[in-house]
Amino acid sequence: MDNKPVIPPADEPRIGVYICRCGGNISDYLNTEKLAETVRGIPGVVLSKVDTFMCSDPGQDKIVQDVQNGLVNRVVVASCSPFLHEVTFQAAVKRGGMNPYLYAHVNIREQGSWAHGHQGEAATQHALHMIAGGIGKVRHQRPLEKIRLPSERRALVIGGGVAGLKAALDVARRGLPVILLEKSANLGGHAAELGQVYPSELEVRELVQRLVSQVRQEKNITVLTGSEISAISGFLGNFEATVTTGAASQSHTVGAVIVATGFEPYVPAPGEYAFGHDQVATLPELVKVLREASGDRLMWKGKPVGRVALMHCVGSRQCEGVFPPQADGKVNDYCSRVCCTSLLRNALELKKKFPGIEVYDFHQDIRTYGRGQEEYYTRASEAGVVYLRWKGEEPPTVTEGPGGALHVTVKDQLTFGEEIEVPVDLVVLGVGMMPGKIAGLMDMMKLPVGADRFLQEVHPKLRPVEMAVAGVLLAGTAQGPMSIEESLEGASAAAAKASILLAHDYTDLEPFVALVNPDLCVGCNACVKECQYAGAVAMKPAENGKAVAFVNAGLCKGCGACVAVCPARAIDVQGWTLDQFDGMIDGMTDDLPALPQGVTS
Repeated sequence: MDNKPVIPPADEPRIGVYICRCGGNISDYLNTEKLAETVRGIPGVVLSKVDTFMCSDPGQDKIVQDVQNGLVNRVVVASCSPFLHEVTFQAAVKRGGMNPYLYAHVNIREQGSWAHGHQGEAATQHALHMIAGGIGKVRHQRPLEKIRLPSERRALVIGGGVAGLKAALDVARRGLPVILLEKSANLGGHAAELGQVYPSELEVRELVQRLVSQVRQEKNITVLTGSEISAISGFLGNFEATVTTGAASQSHTVGAVIVATGFEPYVPAPGEYAFGHDQVATLPELVKVLREASGDRLMWKGKPVGRVALMHCVGSRQCEGVFPPQADGKVNDYCSRVCCTSLLRNALELKKKFPGIEVYDFHQDIRTYGRGQEEYYTRASEAGVVYLRWKGEEPPTVTEGPGGALHVTVKDQLTFGEEIEVPVDLVVLGVGMMPGKIAGLMDMMKLPVGADRFLQEVHPKLRPVEMAVAGVLLAGTAQGPMSIEESLEGASAAAAKASILLAHDYTDLEPFVALVNPDLCVGCNACVKECQYAGAVAMKPAENGKAVAFVNAGLCKGCGACVAVCPARAIDVQGWTLDQFDGMIDGMTDDLPALPQGVTS
């Protein structure tokens, strides 16, 4: 429903409200047309429009044209989560020639139709109050500009595995200097210990050596091995990192940081699948033996091996109460992604090198998710590998029989729960991935982690390699379990983003930071004590000699903690000021125009 605007005087807010049906996600539960008709009666609103997909080009064009024609000078969009399309609508407003910060986003999908859709008319009434709150806020919004700060055009890459190497190389080849930091004495990470990479079957060591050689020869890369970050502070464009190499410490200023700290292989608990027994190995240990194996028999610790059991999901997809928890009390309930294919590839390697060997594959299910990887399952089956499937809450048990032989017992779901016992000479545990041990770095940089304890990106689709800390990017398995191919792709994405951030000798930050009114500040220091970000708020002398609070825009995160403790209301977060909050509350609680009867869709 589109309404003809009633234009108030030029110096007053002229608010346009745009309501999205979201293809039925909203309009199937809320009466969007009645909402548009009703908000038209709220003071300051000059027009209201509805579109099936407001985020589409035609939907955005409605906003652009209304702004260009001078009909509105404030915009409220009621649609889905701002995490998805706030930037989209800000860009539309800007294309129309309006300051993008004169826009408010109201989430009537996640917080409206999806949460309260079963409540009929009450859900539409709830959405009306939410939209009224957005109108109340935008009425008090003022034009803002991004904060421009000088930027150091140099990147720091933490971690010298394949992801770190690739990220450093890509950034350097764009003409930017890079510092590559690796805590061990050698570059290459865990990949250097592997045999062959699937599905190409190329030797991983050769690929890693080639990458290391290219990095060593690149003039724009400074490699620091045996080095760690002992301190780091600052913000996008101006990070100060103290690097410790042996007994020496060096200070470096960089504009962006790429975290490529990798993973740690899961270490089973003592007794987990008989771990600790001489005839129980992890998959990385088997890979090393296969790499150098010769003859017609596989030997393990001096003993011939005729039967091998491959155990999937060791340290992955664990069930609480069944598997021992980690130090934080949680089990690893995530999938490590690469284990299935790695086990099957090595099953084929065993059959190829030792045709007489018997291989038994114990799994919950097979997840060969990548292109060409399903073929390993088929080929292993054709080669004689025997599959036995177990339920997640009933994993196989490994016990020691007479003479030290191992027996694997499982309720096989492929034979409808029949209990099968398989005597074997070697049990190989397909251990999963765990996050690298970087607690110190996470504390120093306030890096967020996900439920799986890996470092977490802002958005898996829209901002897949960016972190909530501006200027800090993710590459490889620091972010989660990945194959080598995926790690390299992620590293290139992080390098591309870093190159964009460092394209100029300045950086533009969002203006949503605290701002102090020195005339109101009483110098009580409460804001400095409350702030969690070192250096973001400090006291400094004013012209009249009294001490007043001062905000470092580069370090401030706009959390608003200082606002809450200021007794004089002298601090506001730009874009979320106290009068804007007051406006939201007033808008939601004031008497609103009545919805027409029968508002349900």
